Amino acid sequence: MGEALWDVLPEGKKIGGAPANFAYHVSQFGLDSCAVSAIGDDELGKELLDNFNNVGLNYRIAQVPYATGTVLVELDADGIPQYNIKENVAWDNIPFTPELEELARNTTAVCFGSLAQRNVVSRDTMMRFLDAMPKNDPNQLRVFDINLRQGFYNKEIITESMERCNVLKINDEELVTISRLFGYPGIDLQDKCWILLGKYNLKMLILTCGVNGSYVFTPGSVSFVETPKVEVADTVGAGDSFTATFIAQILKGASVRDAHKAAVEASAFVCTQKGAMPRFPEYILNPKKEEGKEVSEEQVIIKQ
Repeated sequence: MGEALWDVLPEGKKIGGAPANFAYHVSQFGLDSCAVSAIGDDELGKELLDNFNNVGLNYRIAQVPYATGTVLVELDADGIPQYNIKENVAWDNIPFTPELEELARNTTAVCFGSLAQRNVVSRDTMMRFLDAMPKNDPNQLRVFDINLRQGFYNKEIITESMERCNVLKINDEELVTISRLFGYPGIDLQDKCWILLGKYNLKMLILTCGVNGSYVFTPGSVSFVETPKVEVADTVGAGDSFTATFIAQILKGASVRDAHKAAVEASAFVCTQKGAMPRFPEYILNPKKEEGKEVSEEQVIIKQ
């Protein structure tokens, strides 16, 4: 749920927005996914839906009287994106409809972030959707992919979102920001993760650290996987592909370790491609299982 937009890259525009990226990648694993957002009554909105239709992506995209969202993306020398996100656009105004409420009642897993909560309309819709999901489902995953962008977040949004999620996805830079916001500045990365895992009663906390690898914390254990070295085209959408692959594998019954390894492979592949929605190769769609390789917390060394 959240932003549906166009990333305007140096070589042209590409479909962007974490919800569409996430839903598209989940669908590649054969799961029934759906992107929830809003577009304007304009050419960019029509073209966005045409592209979703062409890749077979399910969606619940409302048409509202605001312009379809755009983001100016500039890449630095290392291929890292810098974003200029246009404000007061369609995805800031996602309405909560009876159709959306029905979707929520039939949803096993949802992924949402902080960016689309910058406007009270979309924020209210997202919270109502979460509240309408089935209660007491032990397999339900409510994934908060925190995705901090510019200044579009505050402590209230972060707190309420973490209270409603049971899986937190965060990167090392975002963890530092959140630690300052919540008063944990002098604690190392691992301890910060354990604090958040316990305080918000999370099933899982996913921490990505760029080239320094990634971690998945669960109550009592932690998995670490190194980041493969690849030739980077750009990193747009890499985090979304990581989250989508991990959640898809968990929903398909994989262990945390196997899901983690598959997510790392998927994210590395996306970094070698232009844009956020490349088609996955077979080795990612059908990853090999890794038996007996769960990592204990004593074996993990956090790289500062």
